[in-house]
Amino acid sequence: MKINILYFSLLLLLQILGVEPKMIGVNYGTVANNLPPPEKVAKFLMDSTIINQVKLFDTNSNMLHAFAHTQLAITVTIPNNLIPQLTNLTFAQDFINTNISSFIHSTNIIRILVGNEVLSTGNKFLITNLVPAMETLHEALGSARLDRKIQVSTPHSLGVVSSSSPPSSGSFRQGYDEHVFRPLLSFLRGIGSPFVVNLYPFFGSSNETLDYAVFRPNKGVFDNSTNVMYTNMFDAQLDSVFCAMKKLGFDDVDIVIGETGWPSQGDPSQVEVDPQTAATYNANVVRHVTSGDGTPLMPNRTFETYVFALFDEDLKLGPTFERHFGLFSPNLMAVYDIGLLKRNLGVIVSPKNTLYAFTVSILWLLSC
Repeated sequence: MKINILYFSLLLLLQILGVEPKMIGVNYGTVANNLPPPEKVAKFLMDSTIINQVKLFDTNSNMLHAFAHTQLAITVTIPNNLIPQLTNLTFAQDFINTNISSFIHSTNIIRILVGNEVLSTGNKFLITNLVPAMETLHEALGSARLDRKIQVSTPHSLGVVSSSSPPSSGSFRQGYDEHVFRPLLSFLRGIGSPFVVNLYPFFGSSNETLDYAVFRPNKGVFDNSTNVMYTNMFDAQLDSVFCAMKKLGFDDVDIVIGETGWPSQGDPSQVEVDPQTAATYNANVVRHVTSGDGTPLMPNRTFETYVFALFDEDLKLGPTFERHFGLFSPNLMAVYDIGLLKRNLGVIVSPKNTLYAFTVSILWLLSC
């Protein structure tokens, strides 16, 4: 009882200090044939890491059972092919009853993502049905009295923005801006859910911009419209999304980074696709999004961020790098260390003062 009182007193102290415990997530993909059992993964995340949020790419019952009683915050994903059916309320209610309500009392499901990068598919039928499906799903959550507990959103690639350099030029692609993003953002604002975007400076980097992409010292990029100097590509991409939202009048909607990462192995022709560069990018991005510094256009903010990915996925198709985004190997050893193991708690905390660091350390000890 005394320990519980101390724990919650320290949480209150963090709030008084004006900071929150840092939240960092990981994408748990399973397109592989060599991964450990989900129960072992859940225990590892709880016991050995400070990762406290996990994003799944489906609603697999074995996975949801594995995360029961862990208090890890779980985001699940509904596959693209179910989007048209979700516009039917009965189907949506059945889906919630089968895939969510059965687990919610033991598994901490916080968000449902409808589809994945739907606009990137170019499938007009899916795109047209995306927002109606989200609205119907939210109504189904309401029927189950879960609408206040579980958020509804959908992740997008950076490709939905017409330009990210300079960031002030960012706007949603013509046609999608009014017909998809205005109703989508209105819906998200109305239910208090975030706009989810996947950001990969890796795909926008070159030999000339590599330092800019991985947060190493560089000459930066100046945005003449805002008189802002950008020193990393991640901030530039994120602010371009913010500018696109602002142009439609929705700059008050929160942004969540659904995916970001850097591969540790690639084809011989690729420069600095190796564990060292991957560690540099991922450690820097985690430190940055949890620092409270924000971006030039969104200062003094932290961003809920999910690193891609928990494991390499050896059955993925495409270039070599697609199979090598993992932070951990199947034996749960770190491919490289970016400060997510509990023994390295101080690496990503970035305390603003000694009292903060002491408080977070005590909270961690009490959680062990």
